[in-house]
Formats: sequence, C-alpha cells, structure tokens
Amino acid sequence: MRDMSYRLSVLDQSPIAAGSTAADALRNTLDLARTADQHGYHRYWLAEHHASRSLAGVAPEALIGPVALATTRIRVGSGGVMLPHYSPFKVAETFAMLSALAPGRIDLGLGRAPGSDQRTAFALQRDRSRRMMNDFPELLDELTAYLEGTLPEDHAFAPLQHLLPTGGGAPELWMLGSSPESAVWAAERGLPYCFADFINSDGAHLAQHYRRSFRPSERLAEPYVMAAVWTIAAPSADEAHRLAAPARMMFAHLIQGTPIPVPPIEEALAWLAANPEVDRRHRRTVLGRPTEVRHGLDTVAADYGADELMLVNILPDHAARRRSYELLAAEYGLAPAAEAA
Repeated sequence: MRDMSYRLSVLDQSPIAAGSTAADALRNTLDLARTADQHGYHRYWLAEHHASRSLAGVAPEALIGPVALATTRIRVGSGGVMLPHYSPFKVAETFAMLSALAPGRIDLGLGRAPGSDQRTAFALQRDRSRRMMNDFPELLDELTAYLEGTLPEDHAFAPLQHLLPTGGGAPELWMLGSSPESAVWAAERGLPYCFADFINSDGAHLAQHYRRSFRPSERLAEPYVMAAVWTIAAPSADEAHRLAAPARMMFAHLIQGTPIPVPPIEEALAWLAANPEVDRRHRRTVLGRPTEVRHGLDTVAADYGADELMLVNILPDHAARRRSYELLAAEYGLAPAAEAA
C-alpha cells in the first residue's frame, strides 16, 4: 500500500438509468454503499435533488438510516441537506435521531442551493405567500445551537434544545458549497468545508481563503478541506471516456431545460457526436485507468490542499459504477488500511 496524504469518500446521487425506476436506483445505492464500506472508503454521502428524471435522491435524511443499517464501519451523511427548505429544529431532531441509530457515524452536510429549479424550490416552501429571504447564516446558527445546546435561555425555543433524541451524540456538521459565501461561513464558524469541484472547478482559491480565515471552534481545532470530484475509473482509458458520455448528455439536456434519465452509452455517444456545440461547459473530470485517476486526484488534492476527496459519478451501468470504486480502492489500498485502523 502506498502512503496516502488524503482520505477517499463517496458521494452518491442515486442515478436513474433510462428504462429503470427510482426503486432500482435506490437498491443500487444500498449496494454501492455496502461496496464502499467493504472496500475501505471513509464516508458515504447522499445528495438532495428535487423533481429530477435523472436522480432518485430527493431526501438524504430518508436514505441515511437504511444506508447506515446496511453498512458497519463507514460514516454516512448528507451531501447535503439544502437547509433553506427546512426548519432548523426539524433538521436537528432528524439528525439527532439518525445519530442515535448509528452512533458516531452520522454526518450532516449543509448547503444553501435549492437542489432544483426555482419553481420546484417555491413548491417546497411551506409559506407560498412570498419568496423566502436569503437567511441561510441565521438558519445555520439556529441549527448549530440546537445540536450543541447553546441557545440562550431567554430564547423562545431554548427548552427544545434539551429534547432532541439522545444516545448517539451529535452528527458531524459540515459546510458544503461551490461559491465564496460557503467558504466564508465555514471559516467563521469553525466547520469542516466540502467544495463541489464537480460543479465549479475553480475553487482552489476559495479553499485557500477558508484556511487563512479559519476560526477554531469546539468542534474543529484546525481547518479541514474536502473536494468533491467527478471521477471514473475503468480497465482502460477508452472505456472510462465511454462511461463519461451519458452524464455529459444528461447535463446538456438539463441545461437546455429538457431533463432526461441517464441514457445508455451508445445513445449518448451518438447524440454528443451530433451535438458538439452543447457540451462546452467546463467541468473537471478525472477519468482513465486507476493509475491515471490516482495521478489526477493527486493533482486535485494538491490544488485544494485537501485532507479528503469525495468521488462522484453518474453512470447508467451499475456494475461499471461499482467497478470504478473497487478499482480505486485497490489502487489506494483502502481496505487493508481500514482494517488496520
């Protein structure tokens, strides 16, 4: 096993392949989680996307429990909960309960983005008399106070902080994002920070700002950076490039406002060849044979000064998706390291 300077984890968006259902995608999520657990990945996060033909993960809080019960060692969490949709107290209760179900293994990754288009975001609101204000920092502070029991005693909700489900400790709180604001909020509050490189591949300077501005907290003494990276490993570079085509076609349709399930490889290759002009968005993809992927991930980790990388991909073939993570686990020697720990 080679020395590792960063951990490896998995982000699962529960992709729905053309001709399959959300139920199929969720069964694949449970299977991939067990694979990641057995092969030594550090954590397994579930995404939140709404009103999607492509992705089944609409409620990470509903998936975390089954995934935690289907695994034995790996940390399980949200990548992430889109906090503006929810009551901070409801999120605190839910994740305290999940922590009671799997003590010491639950992460609560928080994001500000809607995880949807604006119409869907409005449909998710309880109060539709107005558009919701951008009060994410206040929501984050209220949620943190519930989990840590630090609401002032004269606060109207103070008694509630002592009534959360007990026995599992508090979830590990994370700030997620792909914009400057998320780096600022994470640094100010002493939170670990996960940057979505697969959405915005120009985030290294934000990670540097986070490190420079970090204020130690009771939950975290030193800054901790994770980057979520689009990653596909296959036995050959040609195969990895073929596997990347369905997600490219899917995202192109999403940008055009015509969402589709994840298409088969041959259909995607033919469509991309016929529509080269719609596939120009810069999105870093680390793909190839395992040794090539490791070299690419080393570069990403160096760019961010990352303590951890979270690998994400969308493939129509679940077996190929499993194989991608298995190949990289072998390349990094993850399972023996996890057993030794």
